[in-house]
Amino acid sequence: MPIPFPQAFTERLHLTAGADTPVLLDALQGTPPVSVRWNPYKTQSPAQGTPVAWCRYGRYLPLRPSFTTDPLFHAGAYYVQEASSMFVEHLLRSAAEPDGARILDLCAAPGGKATLYATLAGGEGIVVANEVIRNRALTLADNIRKWGIGNTVVTNNDPAHFAGLSEWFDIVAVDAPCSGEGMFRKHPEAREEWSEANVQLCAGRQRRILSDAWEALRPGGLLIYSTCTFNREENEENVRWIAGELGGEDAGVAVPAEWGIQESEADGIRCFRFWPHQITGEGFFAAAIRKGGQRGRPVRPKPRKTLFADASRSETAELSRWVGQPGLMRFARIGDNLYGYYAVPFADIRSIGEHLNTLHSGVCMGQLFGGRLKPDHSLAMFHDLARSAAAETPLSYDDALHYLRREEFSPQTAPDEGMNLMTFEGYALGWAKRIGNRINNLYPKSQMILYK
Repeated sequence: MPIPFPQAFTERLHLTAGADTPVLLDALQGTPPVSVRWNPYKTQSPAQGTPVAWCRYGRYLPLRPSFTTDPLFHAGAYYVQEASSMFVEHLLRSAAEPDGARILDLCAAPGGKATLYATLAGGEGIVVANEVIRNRALTLADNIRKWGIGNTVVTNNDPAHFAGLSEWFDIVAVDAPCSGEGMFRKHPEAREEWSEANVQLCAGRQRRILSDAWEALRPGGLLIYSTCTFNREENEENVRWIAGELGGEDAGVAVPAEWGIQESEADGIRCFRFWPHQITGEGFFAAAIRKGGQRGRPVRPKPRKTLFADASRSETAELSRWVGQPGLMRFARIGDNLYGYYAVPFADIRSIGEHLNTLHSGVCMGQLFGGRLKPDHSLAMFHDLARSAAAETPLSYDDALHYLRREEFSPQTAPDEGMNLMTFEGYALGWAKRIGNRINNLYPKSQMILYK
């Protein structure tokens, strides 16, 4: 039996959906659409399916496959992301220049938008993906490694810590924790957790987060504010508050009428609503807001600790043979591990890493033993891994699942002694090491498939 909608929610929905409320409620009882976003850094072949109009890399799938048992999902060839939330690509490309930008995703877990921002920022940009809850931040870090671009720093900080990075970011995205009304179709159990008090609680929390985010955004920069809820308190009213209290201005984004996205307005700022009965996707709200004022010279964050040490010449020589374009990279040591970074944003990554509580940055290359690299899983996922650096072992579908479950292999699976890159259909999955008649499966325990 379907979980009923709270009566107060239904009554409040009339304030925003009006006469469309009955058909909207019917849509929220239906089957959620399925969509993915493919990784252009790892494949030039788009995922099959119908294109998502507002995202170059988005595709709707006709049926929901078993993503857990698809090796390409674990290889980072695509990300399973709700189509409406992919709209942030259109906002960024319409109102900013994300390539090479400093981007802060302040509420980033599990990583759908963060991986999209990393794709847009490219090798000369930096994405700081933050999550305040540690276990969610660890999941975020796993997904960033899997995506494999290498331009992202994952932090585990309270949003208030970013207010000290005064005017440092070109783009700040706040996909705020919300009451989740727009996800009632995808997660029906959320209906039982909804309350009017929680709506008010979320709206207040969102304003506190937005205040900190605004301090970190440079004048002329772009704020992307989004939620997955319907009510005006968490949406238009908060945008109106940004305009009145923070001085936000409309960023001038236009949306084609044929996309079916509803436009509203809050103190001169255009807002965009995704209604599940009008578009193929879940409920979503977003606004692109410009910060006024003259752009000054940002002050680099002051280090609170010293973490980074430059790699030596011999270390650099060994690490360079593991990447396809070593001339674009900088290598550094953090503790016992060596890391690779794009050279252009390296100073920014170092500043953030030594200022905030950082869980992951760049590409963890691994550790050196006797001058030879024992590669980390992050390096296997890196899109610019030099395939000539280690033996490559193509796996069948069944063997790929054995590998992803960290199961044992026949020695004949990997014919070459030493480190082997395990692949499926040309995509890297991770490392295994053959020692005589034994193969050590090195796939990370935190990411292994837990059921057959």
